[in-house]
Amino acid sequence: MRLLRQLYVNNRFFVVCGTLAILFIVVFVIGHGLLFPQIAFYLSISLVLTDVLLLFRVKRGMNGYRLMVDRLSNGDENEIVIHLENFYSFPVTLRVFDEIPFQFQLRNLEFYLRMAPGENHVIRYSLRPVKRGEYSFGAVNVIASSPLRLLSRRFSFSANKMVPVYPSYVQMRKYELLAIHNRLTEVGVKKIRKIGHNQEFELIKEYVSGDDIRTINWKATARKARLMVNQYQDERSQQVYSLIDKGRSMQMPFNGLSLLDYAINATLVISNIAIKKFDKAGLITFQDTIGTMLPATRKNNQMSVIQEILYHQKTAFRESDFSRLHAHIRNKIGQRSLLLLFTNFESLSSMDRQLPYLRSLAHRHLLVVIFFENTEMKSLLEEPAKDLREIYYKAVAEKFSYEKKLIVKELQKNGIHALLSPPDRLTVNTINKYLELKARNLI
Repeated sequence: MRLLRQLYVNNRFFVVCGTLAILFIVVFVIGHGLLFPQIAFYLSISLVLTDVLLLFRVKRGMNGYRLMVDRLSNGDENEIVIHLENFYSFPVTLRVFDEIPFQFQLRNLEFYLRMAPGENHVIRYSLRPVKRGEYSFGAVNVIASSPLRLLSRRFSFSANKMVPVYPSYVQMRKYELLAIHNRLTEVGVKKIRKIGHNQEFELIKEYVSGDDIRTINWKATARKARLMVNQYQDERSQQVYSLIDKGRSMQMPFNGLSLLDYAINATLVISNIAIKKFDKAGLITFQDTIGTMLPATRKNNQMSVIQEILYHQKTAFRESDFSRLHAHIRNKIGQRSLLLLFTNFESLSSMDRQLPYLRSLAHRHLLVVIFFENTEMKSLLEEPAKDLREIYYKAVAEKFSYEKKLIVKELQKNGIHALLSPPDRLTVNTINKYLELKARNLI
């Protein structure tokens, strides 16, 4: 029974059977020459038996395994590696297909290759998840055929593995690495000139070309007989809270991911950057009620806690209650903090309903409202209209686009910082805004 479960019939087997059937029919019609199809029949039987012997005389003809990380990164390309080894003494033709989770909806992920005796081979491919949660991988199936290619034998490896998909830790590590090597400009993060100096003096160092001459310490210069300058550091231990709206307005999709997932990925990155800048990172999620509240700190395990919290965030598709958010922040956060509010306003009227709460938050804290540009509307505006219907669509799109700009103006008029960003540029634009506020000594 085990042999039958592993045994597969190839197309060449059916071609041979069809050819034999045609030969017997022709002989039956003409009435003589039966010897030739009989010889062909017995020869075919011997070839089939030989193929079975070739494939099954070795107990473990093929070996393989799937190599992947313990958790996948949401919205990023995650590499999957399949290692194969041929133990047969003859070359084999392989058809390999991996039982990937149903969430990817990929039904044609197959690989065809030929392996020499004793050869090792590596197959690489990538998967891009667009939802957080648990993904179940099945077996790696290898269908091996001998040079006769009449029959095949199936081998299965690395069966049944559950892998969680976490917020984009790949993106977090990339920005962290670039920040360490001062290469953030490569991904669009701007170099921002500092305005004035804060009060946190760090050290006195020797002047080098490019230092601000206004920082020259003349007393130290006189003592050392060479130019010395004061070096200042950014103020540290400032509280940075990411406020994530989980309401139904954040479920709009873009490039496979929801706006909520873009906000979660950006929160993970900006929290890590804030901690690297010696600030404290915290988190609040909300919709009709307050979901999670993580006090701002820069403990060693803070990023792990933030990542776990973000992994479990879900929405009930309800209307967001900004009054509850306002009351919660007023009761729980006493120190002036930077509040990065990730939400989505589609119209000026929807923002006006929340404006009193936003204005009150901005009075006590430094509030940045971060919402999303509708890139589909933008692409529609850039295309020329061809008929009356398209003119109507462009007029409606222009109205919505103009309202987004009005929202920015209205927020700024009320002393609230606003950031209107395309979803795919959200992380970079948020980092730029954070660094700008740090450079201007607003936090």
